[in-house]
Amino acid sequence: MLRIVKSGTSEEKEFLRKLMERNVKDNNEVNNIVRDILENVKIKGDKAVFEYTRKYDQVANVNFKLKVENNEIHEAYKHVDPELLEVIKRAKRNIEKYHQKQVENSWISTEENGVLLGQLYRPLEMVGVYVPGGTAPLISSVLMSIIPAKIAGVEKIIMVTPPQRDGKISPAILAAAREAGADEIYAVGGAQAIAALAFGTQTIPRVDKIVGPGNIYVSTAKKIVYGICDIDMFAGPSEITIIADDSANPAYVAADLLSQAEHDLMAASILLTTSEELALQVKAEIEKQYQYLERKEIINKSIVEYGSAIIVNSVDEAVNIVNNIATEHLELMIKEPYTVLGSIKNAGAIFIGSYSSEPVGDYYAGPNHVLPTGGSARFFSPLSVSDFVKKTSIISYTQKALYEAKDDIINFAEAEGLSAHANAIKVRFR
Repeated sequence: MLRIVKSGTSEEKEFLRKLMERNVKDNNEVNNIVRDILENVKIKGDKAVFEYTRKYDQVANVNFKLKVENNEIHEAYKHVDPELLEVIKRAKRNIEKYHQKQVENSWISTEENGVLLGQLYRPLEMVGVYVPGGTAPLISSVLMSIIPAKIAGVEKIIMVTPPQRDGKISPAILAAAREAGADEIYAVGGAQAIAALAFGTQTIPRVDKIVGPGNIYVSTAKKIVYGICDIDMFAGPSEITIIADDSANPAYVAADLLSQAEHDLMAASILLTTSEELALQVKAEIEKQYQYLERKEIINKSIVEYGSAIIVNSVDEAVNIVNNIATEHLELMIKEPYTVLGSIKNAGAIFIGSYSSEPVGDYYAGPNHVLPTGGSARFFSPLSVSDFVKKTSIISYTQKALYEAKDDIINFAEAEGLSAHANAIKVRFR
């Protein structure tokens, strides 16, 4: 199932090329479908949202409503396993604790000549959070997307998530949304949900920013509406890279590769190792553990298409590969992980040691699991509190301060050929 290749070979180059190209393919069919959905929702509002929800989510409930009322949320709690609810609350505390350290404060500084400069931090007023539906309720995505917005002080957090065929939302999703602090919840998913948040409808309010992961239709819709509102990042299929040496436990490595492969048919699971023996052991472990996992079809296709063990000559070579592919999740299962930590430039999240399995970050540790994918860790960061605030500059000059700086400012303006700019300064000292 898992291919094994050596670094520097044509097989390695072909695999890495295929890996990166999966993120840049422009699907014209998807683009056209999404643009039609966006345009229809923009024009028809709720009517179009209902039509697409019935079409794509196959909702047959004639009494289906977009907005989830408070009584439905209260009722949902009765259907959530009490133990799961406690787990949600504990994870929430960890996520809050981590993200509270990201809070930045407004500041003002004064100079002797009367110049006052500063920066104001203001939370966004309205944020839309997309939570995927699909085959499993992604409770963790609810917490990871809403909690940083809440800590930032966002005035209203709107959550959207696809309904089930009966028009309802998973009780666990509703309970997690209430625990995290969502202000309003709507049973709508797909590109139509992104359109509703970006343009607003008769029921769903227009937001300033949309965050949260989704499928190719959701991601494409977010790309298109960027500029009408802000988005968190351009998300693609999930990925994990593990750097391991002969000290790594092959069962642990295999389990973590499999945990990523079950996400998506296009998820990438990559092992970079200095030990060919370990690679063979991991391959055997994958085939062994695969037998008792549930999402076999997805895992198999993912590993066959985008899984690989690459035999490298050194850990430094592995780090270079990581920096080139800018992986979403990076695990370090090597003897001395902290000696290479400073050399890792491009990774969404780094998991250090054999007991820092990637699912620890997915659910519980505290750092955000909404991470840059597809090489975008070169320039994007994990979702954080700063994604939900905007900054405003403050400038105040006294007459004395402007007099001292006027010649420099006038020279700048005249050098750029902007005489009105220069005049705005000159007129104050005639």
